[in-house]
Amino acid sequence: IILFALWRADFFEVAAFQGGTSLRILHGMNRFSEDIDFILREPNPEFQWQPHLDKIAETCEEFGIAPEVLDKQRMDSNVQAALVKDTSIANQLNLRFYDQSPGQKLTIKLEIDANPPAGSDFEYTYLSFPVDYEVCHQDLSSNFSLKMHALLCRPYLKGRDWYDFNWYIAQGISPKIELLQHALVQWGPWEGQDVKVDCAWLVDTLRDKMTSIDWRDAAADVERFLKPIEQKSLSLWSERFYLHKLERLNELLGGK
Repeated sequence: IILFALWRADFFEVAAFQGGTSLRILHGMNRFSEDIDFILREPNPEFQWQPHLDKIAETCEEFGIAPEVLDKQRMDSNVQAALVKDTSIANQLNLRFYDQSPGQKLTIKLEIDANPPAGSDFEYTYLSFPVDYEVCHQDLSSNFSLKMHALLCRPYLKGRDWYDFNWYIAQGISPKIELLQHALVQWGPWEGQDVKVDCAWLVDTLRDKMTSIDWRDAAADVERFLKPIEQKSLSLWSERFYLHKLERLNELLGGK
């Protein structure tokens, strides 16, 4: 319903859907996620959520949903801590269904990167609930590039990143190297450096990352986002398992 409301507000003329929720809704990835991520198609430091939030509120009310909008400053401290990039603009929607469990709320975080790195490609998908509408979104290779950036640069372990990595590999998707390079020099340990990203650099850097991770902690982070049928496979998560996945990525990138 929120995506439909944003389409009604012409939001997808300037922005694109991306991240884990887009993979679930548009591409059938099995894991659940906590928020809805977007990226501006062109950088715009003057971007404002408010006009689009007004349309979300109007549309939600048509479906018997009462939204309460909290801006970034009023969010829970844990949510604020997750907003690592200073250029991200976020709002949190607390949704309450009329006449149903009045004391309970469903919280959805909306976040948009207002200063995206150059190099993304975009596609369009048509959805049919609640009625026919169109969503602009990053293509899978671009989405994978920014997920790869998160894997390499996020200052804390997030098992969901590594679940998504597996998913991309299983789909035969390779990241866009140019986009990844732009993202790496914009934010993270390589910020401002003249890093030259190619297949060999990426594979070597990922190998170093994989050998430093506590894979039990990574599996524990993602477990609650998976259906029971998938949870047993988390017992496979280990350095050996991910180095095997890395070999497949190397093949996808055309490495030797």
